[in-house]
Order: sequence, then C-alpha cells, then structure tokens
Amino acid sequence: MKLTTVVGLHSAQSALLYSPQKIARAWVDGERHDKRLETLLETLVTLAIPIEKVERKKLDKLAENMNHQGVVLEVALPQTLSENDLKTAVEALEHTALFLVLDNVQDPHNLGACLRSADATGVDGIIITKDNAVGITPTVCKVASGAAETVPVYMVTNLARTLRWLKTEGIWVIGAAGEAAHTLYDSDFTVPMALVIGAEEKGMRRLTREQCDVLVKLPMRGTVESLNLSVATGVLLYEARRQRHVKAR
Repeated sequence: MKLTTVVGLHSAQSALLYSPQKIARAWVDGERHDKRLETLLETLVTLAIPIEKVERKKLDKLAENMNHQGVVLEVALPQTLSENDLKTAVEALEHTALFLVLDNVQDPHNLGACLRSADATGVDGIIITKDNAVGITPTVCKVASGAAETVPVYMVTNLARTLRWLKTEGIWVIGAAGEAAHTLYDSDFTVPMALVIGAEEKGMRRLTREQCDVLVKLPMRGTVESLNLSVATGVLLYEARRQRHVKAR
C-alpha cells in the first residue's frame, strides 16, 4: 500500500468524509486551538486514528512548506478504477453524463489541477490512459487538494475503443483542438458528453481525434497561442456547467 500526505483542513476534512479508512495517522499543531481544527481532532479521536501533536516546524517539513493550517494526514493513495467500473458507472447514471478524458497527460500537476476542476464542476469521472500517462501519485494528490478522493479516475488500456463504446451509450465525444472550426461558445455542451483533452504540447493522438464527434477551441484574443492544459480544461468544464444551468432554469 502506497502512502502519501494530505495537507490542510479542507483536504483533511475531505479525507475524513470520503475515505476515513485510508487514513493511517495524523500530525496536528499542538499549540493551535481554533474551532475547525479542534472539531477535526475530535473526529480523528472518534475514529481511533493515531494522532501526534507536534511543533509547527515539523508540520512545515511534513507539508513541504504548503499551507497546512495545523494538520497533516498520512493516507493511502486513492485507487484508480477499471474499464469495467467505468461501464458500470455509465450504465447507472440517472443524469446527463459529463466525463473528462485525458489523452496521455503526463504532468502530475496538470492531472491534480484537472481533478480539482472536475470536482468543482461535478464531473462524473476522469478517464486516463494506462500507458504514457501519469496516474494517481503523491504529487497528484497534493495538487488535487482532496479531489483525488471525490472524483473517480478510470484507467483504460485502449482509449479509442473506450470512446467508441461511450458513443454507443449515447455520449458525445467532444475534443479540444486549437485548429477547430467552432469555439466552445458555439457548441452544445448540454448533451451527454465526454470532453477530451490532449497531452501537453502534442495534443490528441490521431486515433483519439478520429473518435471525436465534434472539435472545439478556446477563442484566443491576445498574443499567446494557447493556455495551460489544466486552465483550458477548467474553462471548458465551466462552460459545460454554465450551459446546463441555463438549460435547467
């Protein structure tokens, strides 16, 4: 079992809410006594999770100088789910699907940031590739700030095959590409959809692109050619959420 650290009150609360069984132990600031930390400490005691009260300097070191707010947890890394798990999840959906697909994304900071955006926008799950891509790592979990515990991550061996199957389930495959003819504002994101984001610098692979029903782009009005992968993902996901909110009114 691989372990990682969870830093800060929000991330610790998420771990306690969604996967308390994965928490191995906790370090807390012995000199801090604010209400949120004390409430969290009471929960840790109730769950019989080993607690060590330490000085702030040790927490700073454990947290690698991230803002720990007086608490660091040691937890088991979240598990990625399988293709069969994905099929079960899709077939059980009772609302309009919204999946995020990352095609060979390799930067753990990008995956972590995408997890945060996916959590914030209510994505049903992230689909990643088994080969030539980052999985759930300690760095991913730190950047995700708790979202690695709340957003299902499905690892597939053949992405093109998975996308074909999603389409048989009535899910539109919408790819992000700078050369697309239409912008995200011209496109319908209220349909059941899987948003596909290509790898850093290289973009989507050819076989992945061929499975896309629609290609969309972000309008770029300045001098830069593109946005960071995770930033672009956040913009696209929030546009999907905006359109769905407007339609539901």
